[in-house]
Amino acid sequence: MSINKQYQDGQEQASLCEALDRLLNKGAVVVADITVSVANIDLIYLSLQALVASVETGKRLRGKD
Repeated sequence: MSINKQYQDGQEQASLCEALDRLLNKGAVVVADITVSVANIDLIYLSLQALVASVETGKRLRGKD
């Protein structure tokens, strides 16, 4: 895939580099709930939350410039 944006069937496609740049500039929150169970008995429950952003975006989101 080239660095230039490609248009196919009216939909915009971005390169991996552009997608990563957008992700780091805007930030994203990933949330996951994981339950480990045996014989319908819950043994372990994990609730995970992660923020993916650049340092500059994190500071901007917290209000510290």
